[in-house]
Amino acid sequence: MKAIIACAGTGGHINPGIAIANKIKEKDNTSEILFIGTDRGLEKDLIPRAGYNLQTIDAYGLSKEISVNNLKKIIKTIRGFSQSKKIIKEFKPDIVIGTGGYICGAVITSANKLKIPTMLHESNAFPGKAVKMLLKRTDVVMVSFEEAKKRLPKAKKVVVTGTPVKSLKKELSLSEKIALKEKYKLNPAKPSILAFGGSQGAKVINDAVIDIAAKKLNRNYQILLSSGQKQYDYVKEELKKKGLKIDNLERYKSSTIYV
Repeated sequence: MKAIIACAGTGGHINPGIAIANKIKEKDNTSEILFIGTDRGLEKDLIPRAGYNLQTIDAYGLSKEISVNNLKKIIKTIRGFSQSKKIIKEFKPDIVIGTGGYICGAVITSANKLKIPTMLHESNAFPGKAVKMLLKRTDVVMVSFEEAKKRLPKAKKVVVTGTPVKSLKKELSLSEKIALKEKYKLNPAKPSILAFGGSQGAKVINDAVIDIAAKKLNRNYQILLSSGQKQYDYVKEELKKKGLKIDNLERYKSSTIYV
C-alpha cells in the first residue's frame, strides 16, 4: 500500500497523521508512506523524527484581510496546488489522507482530480473550515466525536474513529526515569510535574506556572514546563521581570518540548 498523509502547522494535526502512518505500517510494514507539509510548521521536525519522508509545498491559512502580505500568501497557496499534483503523480499513492488544516486544500483537491481515494480526519468536535470546504472532494471523513458527525451533513460518509494517538501508555523503568531527570536537570529526590498546553503551548498555563515559580509555591515538587516554541521567549521575559533567571531556577525548568 502507498499512502500520502497531508498535515502541517501544529501537533494537533501532525501527531494524528503520524499515528495513522504508524498504524498502516503496523498492519503492513511494506507500506510506503509520504507526508506532505510546509517548511514552516512543526512537521519539519516531528515527521522526520518519526522516521517518515516529508515533501513540502506552499500553503498558508488565509484571512479576509486585504493586504500585500495576504495577496502574496494567496499566490503562493495557489502554487501549492500544482506542487501537490506533481508530488501525487510521482508517488502514485493508493490513498491520500488529510488531518485538517490549510495544507489539505491543495493536497485533497489534487488527489480528487486525479481520481485517487481521499480521507480526512477531524479531531475537533466542531469541524474546521478546511474539512467543511473539502467535503465534496472527500470519500470518507473520520471524526473523533459523535457530535462532529451531525455537523457534517453534506459529507459523503462519516465514521467516528476517535483521535489516533502515536503510542499507548508506556511504563518507564527506573533507569529511564533517572536518565530523563538527569537530562532536564531535575532533582531525583523530588516529585516532578509536567505542565503543557499542546504543541504551541497555552498562555494561561504558562502564566500559572510563572506565578507558582515567582511565589515559590512549589517547594516540595518541581515543574517541567513545555512552554511551546512561540512562547518560550515570553516565559523567559516574564520570569526576568520577576527577578528570576530561567536557567537558574532550582525547581523550575522551561523548554520547548514537542508533544
